[in-house]
Amino acid sequence: MRWSEPAGLLAIGLLAWLVSWAGTRWAIRHAQVHGLHDLPSERRSHAVPTPRGGGIGIAAAGLAALLLLAATDDTPTAWLAMAMGLSLVAGIGWWDDHRDLPATPRLLVHVVAAALLAAGWWLHGAGPIVAVVAFLAAVFLVNAWNFMDGIDGLATSQAMLCGVAFAAMLPAPEGMVGVSLAAACLGFLPSNLPRARVFLGDVGSGTLGFLVAMLLAAGLSASGRAQWPVLLLPVLAMSVDVGLTLGWRMRRGERWWQAHVQHAYQRWSRRSGHGTVAFAYAIWTALACGFMLWWLGYGLPGALPALLAWVVAAVLAWRVLHREAGGRTEGIGA
Repeated sequence: MRWSEPAGLLAIGLLAWLVSWAGTRWAIRHAQVHGLHDLPSERRSHAVPTPRGGGIGIAAAGLAALLLLAATDDTPTAWLAMAMGLSLVAGIGWWDDHRDLPATPRLLVHVVAAALLAAGWWLHGAGPIVAVVAFLAAVFLVNAWNFMDGIDGLATSQAMLCGVAFAAMLPAPEGMVGVSLAAACLGFLPSNLPRARVFLGDVGSGTLGFLVAMLLAAGLSASGRAQWPVLLLPVLAMSVDVGLTLGWRMRRGERWWQAHVQHAYQRWSRRSGHGTVAFAYAIWTALACGFMLWWLGYGLPGALPALLAWVVAAVLAWRVLHREAGGRTEGIGA
């Protein structure tokens, strides 16, 4: 059975789902035994103590997929480099879930992991531009997914949609990573929907960001440069909320790297609830993914203006949500 065939992809998806599902349940028990709970506070968006570290199952599923590719593909060293990068991100996240670490060592590990991802794509035959983008995307998206993992279901559903979209456009074996990501998210998501029984933890959010960066680089490698701008659409909702919120906090002289509840999604969730916000973000990203696939399918020109139009819409939406939801709940304007 070839992994590129429908039966092979189905088998990979089922394996990733099972590993993630089992890992999530193990993580819940592990957190309860060792007292690993996120406690409610003014810098968090939940109301009851909740186990963390549930994303260990997603990390295990992603690592299994990369090791399988290393064992079966023509460029095993490339996949092993990427697997090492994922292991570093997941490992430092798991450590942080057990014992809070300063931001600096975590960021340094993320940089090393991003370099391994870039090296992996270079060994896989991608050009220098793709390798550089892979490095930058990994550093940014690993932390973006961590910043956006503040309400039930949001970070996981966003990564799942990215996995589906890139799996639909990528050839084998790269598409297998997208299938594994989407299936692993599906194995974890039922336990994270409102009200969540477990949180991703840094091990999970970092893993999601790293795998999405890997898929983005795969998309760049598989597409013509004229189409590259639309490949950013699946990560636009997360990127705009993170980028604008951090910029807003920097302008106010706040410690932007510390935990807070100033993201647009956090402000909105305090008024409308976690489920409504996560669903709305999912609808936005699903439309963005559908538009990307439609655009690539027809090979249309003018991808950059299309991306800019989506960016403008996302910025306007962020500004409205950040101002209106924040003003009604906290008396703070944007």
